[in-house]
Amino acid sequence: MAQNIGFIGLGIMGKPMALNLLKAGYALTVFNRSRPAIAELVAAGATAGASVADVASQSDIVITMLPDSPDVESVMLGQDGILAGAREGLLVIDMSTIAPAVAQRVTDEAHQRGVHTLDAPVSGGDKGAIAGTLSIMVGGSVEDFERALPVFEALGKTITHCGPSGAGQTVKACNQVAVALTIQAVSEALVLGSKAGVQPEIILKVLGGGLAQSRVMDMRGPTMIEHHFEPGFKARLHQKDLRIITQTAQTYGVVLPMTTLVDQLFTALIEGGGGDLDHSALLTVVEQLSNHSLMQKA
Repeated sequence: MAQNIGFIGLGIMGKPMALNLLKAGYALTVFNRSRPAIAELVAAGATAGASVADVASQSDIVITMLPDSPDVESVMLGQDGILAGAREGLLVIDMSTIAPAVAQRVTDEAHQRGVHTLDAPVSGGDKGAIAGTLSIMVGGSVEDFERALPVFEALGKTITHCGPSGAGQTVKACNQVAVALTIQAVSEALVLGSKAGVQPEIILKVLGGGLAQSRVMDMRGPTMIEHHFEPGFKARLHQKDLRIITQTAQTYGVVLPMTTLVDQLFTALIEGGGGDLDHSALLTVVEQLSNHSLMQKA
């Protein structure tokens, strides 16, 4: 518990995760591109870092929660990045969702400077981040995983060492395939039943009690029906993940036909101005194609 933790990236997911570390009693130094999130964390008991390198210089463990692979590379390897301020023995835990190949490349650079790394992307959305119930999938050495485990336990409930560097990101890619296809399946089921004259609430109740039940349906189904698409996870970020998945699939010669199709539907959503909506807004693409909205009560 005496370890000093740095946290970089205080967005929809990062901010509640950082707050949970404070609640668990960790000394926390934070940095973010926008200042309001820093002010909120400072008010809760954190210290503001002057820069990324400054955060690294004060920390035993640094956690990053960033939007995409280039952001992680910049924050890790940039002129004023983590490695610029790191002491030997620092452990960097990247909890962003990025390409497995980038995770491995960043790890190689860090190891050359005596810095340890884990890739530890998460699943569970903003609700899981707030509740501290995230699923955390971790790539890296067993020793570094064990060192980080008490920190992970302040953030999540299902914490799994998946293998060496990059393995956490690979498992997250698998997760994002399943989530995207499930959102699409729930959307199609709701629009089909609703246009045929059945109330969407009844469809959810029935499907939720049988083999079709899923966490996506439980967490997003009611908000999808009401067209409440405040972002727990933005559509444009899920499409970013699908692009990572496509690249990874090409590397390993894996055919993902349905993932490719859903990627195209996300493109339609984003080009229509829905990129900053929750990824469950994929429903609206099915509604438009079907000339029927769930808001038209049966």
